[in-house]
Amino acid sequence: MRIAVAGAGAFGLKHLDALAVIDGVTVTWVISRRLEQAEEVAEKYGAAHASTDLDDALRSDDVDAVILCTPTQLHARQAIAAMRAGKHVQVEIPLADSWADAQDVRRVQQESGLTCMVGHTRRFNPSHQWIHRRIDAGELSIQQMDVQTYFFRRSNMNALGKPRSWTDNLLWHHAAHTVDLFQYQTGEDVQIANAVQGPVHPELGIAMDLSIQLRTPNARVCTLSLSFNNDGPLGSFFRYICDNGTYIARYDDLVTGREEPIDVSSVDVSTNGIELQDREFVAAIREDREPNSSVREVLPCYRVLGELQTQLAAER
Repeated sequence: MRIAVAGAGAFGLKHLDALAVIDGVTVTWVISRRLEQAEEVAEKYGAAHASTDLDDALRSDDVDAVILCTPTQLHARQAIAAMRAGKHVQVEIPLADSWADAQDVRRVQQESGLTCMVGHTRRFNPSHQWIHRRIDAGELSIQQMDVQTYFFRRSNMNALGKPRSWTDNLLWHHAAHTVDLFQYQTGEDVQIANAVQGPVHPELGIAMDLSIQLRTPNARVCTLSLSFNNDGPLGSFFRYICDNGTYIARYDDLVTGREEPIDVSSVDVSTNGIELQDREFVAAIREDREPNSSVREVLPCYRVLGELQTQLAAER
């Protein structure tokens, strides 16, 4: 399978590392905003072509699928362009930064019949998979999820601490992980959603602090706190408060509520959530089936985000 990777920043490199260990996959194109960066990364990963224009790869006969690790604001438009060019596509989270754009991507996917998967990595992290399997087995029922997503980004930096050419967003990017995971783990769509936000940054134009409450029809609740002002432990921390135990997931790692480690090494073929996500993308294309985290499956998340965006806009 021949794959083009668009975006050579922090997450583009994570996907390139993951694809390198998947049998039968060749990265044929690397696209980046700067040609020098695209050429350097293409050489490192053995890709034959480098460009600053995604359309070059979409016109190419040596591309079967595209992974988009580009700025959020480009995701929907580029995903649609990829499918219209006959390419399967995986879009890094978020699918879009508006409910209308998310629906447009789904419509084009239905029209094309191609694989369109969204990078909701939490579905694939072994820690969350372990919880999901116990829920499916009837061993656990979630009462509440308490989630903290904390970063220190008072200037426009990416995950590698390097200057970013675009502005990130707590609601459409970081909250998307939790909103989707909450619905995935409970098996219910959110019925009630509320949000409040702190002051908007005068230069970045985004709220730096955000609080979200969610509830399902069966009264399972989620409390989510997000901040770009946190000068402390960084990342996302998921506390599952269940009828039969409490568990804390930190990306691919899992402990009990008493900080006792849980071995998740045998949950899947890897302990790397990004690699597992990419393996699912490749397998779904090869097997001509819908992938976990397809655009259809994650669309309810973006409906909730759209409702929250409307609430927050009315507050201003």
